[in-house]
Amino acid sequence: MLGGDVLTDKNWNLELNEYIRQGEPDKVEKSNAWKTAIGLQDVDGLKPSKYLIETAKDHIEGKISISEADRLISGYYKERKDRDGVEADTKEADIVSVRIAKLLWEKTFQFSPVELQNIHRRLFEGVLHYAGRIRDYNITKNEWVLKGDTVLYASFDSIRATLDYDFSQEKTFSYKGLNIHEAIRHFAKFTSGIWQIHPFGEGNTRSTAVFIIKYLKTFGFTISNDTFAQNSWYFRNALVRANYNNLRAGIHATSEFLELFFENLLMDTKHDLKNRYMHIDFDGQSAIQSANKSVSKCQNGTLEMSLEELAIINALKINPALTQKQISELVGKSERTIKRCTVEMQEKGLIARENGKRNGKWKILIEA
Repeated sequence: MLGGDVLTDKNWNLELNEYIRQGEPDKVEKSNAWKTAIGLQDVDGLKPSKYLIETAKDHIEGKISISEADRLISGYYKERKDRDGVEADTKEADIVSVRIAKLLWEKTFQFSPVELQNIHRRLFEGVLHYAGRIRDYNITKNEWVLKGDTVLYASFDSIRATLDYDFSQEKTFSYKGLNIHEAIRHFAKFTSGIWQIHPFGEGNTRSTAVFIIKYLKTFGFTISNDTFAQNSWYFRNALVRANYNNLRAGIHATSEFLELFFENLLMDTKHDLKNRYMHIDFDGQSAIQSANKSVSKCQNGTLEMSLEELAIINALKINPALTQKQISELVGKSERTIKRCTVEMQEKGLIARENGKRNGKWKILIEA
């Protein structure tokens, strides 16, 4: 067996990218889920084994189901008791990776604190003894990006009430009429808020990421999985900076870094996401300017689109021959809503219909 051999980021990314290059939709979707799942382990410095990659490839190729992949990985580590420190980390990376891939593959979701708690339980059961349990103690964490200082996390006795409040506020929030930039700013605020609560002893960033990915999919977004696969540590540091104030040092909490991450995630923009830009000793204004250099004028124009319009554009990028009914199924909106949106988008010059209704195709008129 290959389980003890740890792979570098470059190794596993190259192997899984091969399925994306082949272009078969089912394999692409599976490969993207695995890339996100494995990439997220980097938030805790964990790397996958060769055995996990081989198991992932068997699932992508249709040789085994995702449930069988889960059983294989769990069974492999139950059989091997001789773990040293490095292998213990690899074990966590492998087990949690397959469980993230499984959750991302499932087409179910409930917007509630219970769902977040359930995600943590499913990811870390058998890995952390407190999987799925709200912490009953206060915590601090030394952060590199803060020169060893810590974010102020929620007090253990306020976690449930604070989660309930944040979720109730988000549930009643209306995205109607917001352009994509305004929506992303709000997504960043909500995400950083529930992360700052830090309801669990460990595994908060990975649980938050899985929850947010599944939540964003309910808006019809096609998620750019490479963003999480390649920038999971940036995601965590951006969450840290969104929740850190040190007024004596002139440092204020800022969600700008997290917004850049979400723009790459949802809009496939090419912001240069560098962790050093977020370090509190780095010139913050230069960081934001540097990160924004690669955004084209056309991409900036897409910021004026609504969430529904962006979801439709993303669906048409994958298949311009989609019917309005097929678009509605993909983005989770009614066919009536899609018909209204596509008419409005044609009037705005965002898309055009070529060759008629029956055998025609959609043409995207902007770079998005």
